[in-house]
Amino acid sequence: GFQSKKHRYIRKEGNCNIVFRHVPEEWLLFVTDIFTTLVEIRWRVMFLIFALSYILSWLFFGIIFWIIALAHGDIQDENIDPCVYEVRSFTAAFLFSLETQTTIGYGARGMSENCMIAIIVVTVQDVISCFIDTFVIGIVVSKMASARKRAQTLGFSNCAVINLRDGFLCLSWRVGDFRRHHLVEGTACAQLVRSMVHATGKVDVTYDDLRIMQKEIALVTPTTITHRMEPGSPLYKMSLADLQKADFELVVSFTYTDDSTGMLHQTRSSYTPAEILWGQVFQEMIRTTKRFHRVDYNLFNHTAKVLVPEVSPEVYE
Repeated sequence: GFQSKKHRYIRKEGNCNIVFRHVPEEWLLFVTDIFTTLVEIRWRVMFLIFALSYILSWLFFGIIFWIIALAHGDIQDENIDPCVYEVRSFTAAFLFSLETQTTIGYGARGMSENCMIAIIVVTVQDVISCFIDTFVIGIVVSKMASARKRAQTLGFSNCAVINLRDGFLCLSWRVGDFRRHHLVEGTACAQLVRSMVHATGKVDVTYDDLRIMQKEIALVTPTTITHRMEPGSPLYKMSLADLQKADFELVVSFTYTDDSTGMLHQTRSSYTPAEILWGQVFQEMIRTTKRFHRVDYNLFNHTAKVLVPEVSPEVYE
């Protein structure tokens, strides 16, 4: 036997409700693809890592300059020509390292021609500083332009509805773009996901594709995406009573290209049977004026009752 699994597969905001355990060589995978790892971590962790990368590099090269000053005798004898001017303590060595890497250049401390090893260390520090700056700027720009941020400005309705359209029972949900810069193109997809846990602990996840009547959408205004519950649909034999007892999850997605950046994005959401309203229709959001088509987003999630038979599409036909 088996029992139904009640946990969501995809959360309403689009994140996957999945936790991975015992991934082989997980840390090695994260370190190998360090760029993607840093893009995906939280901002506060990223700021901490980047602050430590600068501070530790300043400290590391400051220790090297301090050792060079000790070996050359700059700290013991102030009358000899030093390797680095005005570096006669560890604090001064750390400040020289900081000024070198950040190109502050106050003018008090500077390199001399007496120590080739110090010149080599300064050259290495400058090269490493360029790498760190490039890495930090690339991570910050990629994180700010992340597809997840753009996906938050495109949303699905809180519920889906079932009603009659052109004489057929249809399942519909609404998608809208909350930004004024419109999308180049978009493709809507939907799957019916069922998760079942057997008595042995085995989990079976099945996927049934739903045929969308109009997959390619130019999302200028909020659009209602429709699936006709016809022969071949996994919902063809489902009545209102069956829907109330059903255990599945409708996973919907919208893949699109942003007009401003040209980047490819995807927004996801899901509906449980309790969030699919039988005998409801979305209220009209668009009003035409003399100059514009006015969209009222206060009505984005509003529905109204309509007369719909409570039998399955098979029986209705």
